Amino acid sequence: MGSSKLHQNDANCVWVDGPIIVGAGPSGLATSACLTQQGVPSLILEKSDCLASLWQLRTYDRLKLHLPKQFCELPLLGFPHNFPKYPNKHQFISYLESYAGHFSIQPRFNQAVQSADYDHILGFWRVKTQDSEYISRWLITATGENAEPVIPDIPGINKFNGSVVHTSSYKSGSEFKNQKVLVIGCGNSGMEVSLDLCRYNAIPHMVVRNTVHVLPREMFGFSTFGIAMALIKWFPLWLVDKFLLLVANFILGNTDQVGLRRPKTGPIELKNVTGKTPVLDVGALSQIKSGEIKVMEGVKEITGNGAKFMDGQEKEIDSIILATGYKSNVPTWLKGCDFFNKDGMPKTPFPNGWKAEKGLYTVGFTRRGLLGTASDAVKIARDIARQWRPNDSCSNSHVILLKET
Repeated sequence: MGSSKLHQNDANCVWVDGPIIVGAGPSGLATSACLTQQGVPSLILEKSDCLASLWQLRTYDRLKLHLPKQFCELPLLGFPHNFPKYPNKHQFISYLESYAGHFSIQPRFNQAVQSADYDHILGFWRVKTQDSEYISRWLITATGENAEPVIPDIPGINKFNGSVVHTSSYKSGSEFKNQKVLVIGCGNSGMEVSLDLCRYNAIPHMVVRNTVHVLPREMFGFSTFGIAMALIKWFPLWLVDKFLLLVANFILGNTDQVGLRRPKTGPIELKNVTGKTPVLDVGALSQIKSGEIKVMEGVKEITGNGAKFMDGQEKEIDSIILATGYKSNVPTWLKGCDFFNKDGMPKTPFPNGWKAEKGLYTVGFTRRGLLGTASDAVKIARDIARQWRPNDSCSNSHVILLKET
């Protein structure tokens, strides 16, 4: 029942009984499943030809979930019991495919949404793809925070003679064997890519442009994130942050000494306010301490065969990897809506950013990972279920009317 009943008067115009969901990643699947549980059909439009295209097409081979699986489950169906504590990329994708199968979710693939407008006269959303127009009372944006790679404008990068790739195209360090590689960015991706490069005798030079919190992935045999979530129920946030940093310094040492300066704001508070995730160390820090991964200051300029740095150093480089993250793409297709800011994020902060006006909802924009996604999906489904009438479908004549206006 995951898919909505469709009424189609010609090849181009489709009335959707339930909500239209844009994006078939974890956010879209979770929302569709929660709607199904409430007896509300839905239709997912997905621009690629598969579920969870970010995970399937734009992640590196060695990727594992950074958090234990209990913090990454979607609503209503958990991970298989035989999955490890930190499932790898392929296990997570198989979980999402099983999830879609369990709830009979059948997205319409290869439907790239070009625009979504609210028709104020008729009170419906018009969602246009390259070959169709879909119409519904409700629109759910589930394209998330990581829809498009961020490509920074670095002076001279167009002159560089080697390869330049974003981490969305990086698969394995085997492609960079024995090379000097400039990794721009020191978040979880930058750290893990640098670590992966070391395994193939490459020499990563990791650019640290800003301050960064590095925490051990586990403390005393328990996940750092799990400890933080448990403590925050009982203690103020500032005290939890203080505890995390105390233990991190005990386990990892003073990261400032290896060029990784900590922000003044604590890790959990910083994540809540800015969305900047602390790095959960899985081995990169020891490689930094041993000199296998070189920490560099900001890049001043890229040259034909290397890079000049802010501190005056100059290095020869064979390849550049941009570990510069992702951004929302909502502003490129959602029209006439001031619910989102210029960066494509809801202006209303978590936990109230899931609902806009006129039947518009957002899921996966909480800056709180899959836990935030699950929370939003449940709320959205309940809210739409309260408005849902099984006989609310539009007749074909309505579709024709909408097409002609």
